[in-house]
Amino acid sequence: MLALHLHAGDIPGSIEHLLAQGGRMQMVYATRIDDREEACYLAAPGAGKPFELWRVDVPPGGLPSMAAHVPLLGWYEREMQDLSGVGVLNHPEPFPLVIERADALAPFTQALGAARFPAPHVLPEVTGDDVQELDFGPIRADVFESAQFRFFYIGERILRYQPRLFLKHRGMEKRFEGLAADAAVVLAERVSGVGALAHALAFCQAIEDAAGMLVPPRARAWRSVLGELERIYNHLHYLGALADATTLKVGQAEGRLLEEQAKQLAARACGQRLLMNVLRPGGLRRDLALPADFSKHLDKLEAASLRYIEQLERTSTFLDRLHTTGPLPRALAFDQGATGPVERASGLDRDLRRDHPYAAYAEHAPEVALHQDGDAYARYRVRCAELRAAFALLRRLLGDLPAGAVHAPCAAPADGIGLGWAESPRGSVYYVVHLDQHARLARVKIKSPSYSNWRVFPYTVHGSNMMDYAINEASFGSTIAGCDR
Repeated sequence: MLALHLHAGDIPGSIEHLLAQGGRMQMVYATRIDDREEACYLAAPGAGKPFELWRVDVPPGGLPSMAAHVPLLGWYEREMQDLSGVGVLNHPEPFPLVIERADALAPFTQALGAARFPAPHVLPEVTGDDVQELDFGPIRADVFESAQFRFFYIGERILRYQPRLFLKHRGMEKRFEGLAADAAVVLAERVSGVGALAHALAFCQAIEDAAGMLVPPRARAWRSVLGELERIYNHLHYLGALADATTLKVGQAEGRLLEEQAKQLAARACGQRLLMNVLRPGGLRRDLALPADFSKHLDKLEAASLRYIEQLERTSTFLDRLHTTGPLPRALAFDQGATGPVERASGLDRDLRRDHPYAAYAEHAPEVALHQDGDAYARYRVRCAELRAAFALLRRLLGDLPAGAVHAPCAAPADGIGLGWAESPRGSVYYVVHLDQHARLARVKIKSPSYSNWRVFPYTVHGSNMMDYAINEASFGSTIAGCDR
């Protein structure tokens, strides 16, 4: 990663140049350096090119908003103002995102004398004699996470939709502060339980980047193996949830059974169904050894998963509900920051495992699935293709596991900074770590794939109909925990 110091006035031109070169902004966040506020913009110039962190001193009056030029930054700017008290000027959506801003200090900077930017929560203006409003949540049926959804509709047609996703915000980024790097892995694994391995991997790689060290080959290979196991169980969960949304109850039960079998297979590989407590900066906590019958159980799971996909493909009542539901055009997916299977289903050919290889993906590049239609069926097809590819990639990785150590010393440097990333089952995960003078964590910024895809999702709901909403939401496969981090 290249860290560049820029002036606030340089940002619009730098963004324009980045986009012209085929790059993409990833996020912006605030941190405090030597009693001054600093905004950090993470830029991705393109495949194979190093990421750039643009560091900008926040002017006394606040930062000009870049959301009109790069819409995906809109949520990050609002979050930065809500939690860090950094003013953002001329934002197209100036109302709060995470918390209602009152006269109290921003929660991430209460001891720092941050400025106050009071603003109430705002509802969309939807008028008309026949318009009705439905508030759904935050308590929902089954085991869904807490969120509130507001629908403005006439009959079955949804005119406007607004989600409120931060009702149980956990302040996870704040919790990292003051921790030693090794201890903080446990926290990274719990940002999103179903993405525990990807979050831990991105965090460890950020510490390793700050330390300037290389992980032993065997540890890198095992990290990729565990990453594909996480992909397999998540995609099976996704298919079961999508079947449930279309009221295909037998398909739901089969998907959840296969998901559980995949988790049990993960436990046989590393001792933990959700792949926690395995990684640490510098490699793995311990060496791993597969049981003698692991390959046999993997064969059975793959065969059953492929049969399951074939059965779904032959079920017209399932497929009919997916076609043309929740279309996401390619340009909108890019502008609003879609990631993972959601962006690839809209024709955006991006995958961190291939474009910015980490772990063992430079030696074992994944097959990247694409679709052009951008609807729920396209998102389903991309995940099916990724599930097949994950089994094939897992076999290649297991057949080429090198011998040797699984850990190397990784001393986080004082006042260091590092970037780590991973392609989780839901999309790209980024961690930026700032270390203090004692080599403890001073600031950790997390970019979660669900945060990115929830930003995009409402654009597929406006103008749709009520009967398709649950299917559309399930086709994105996002978690609320990815927002409430």
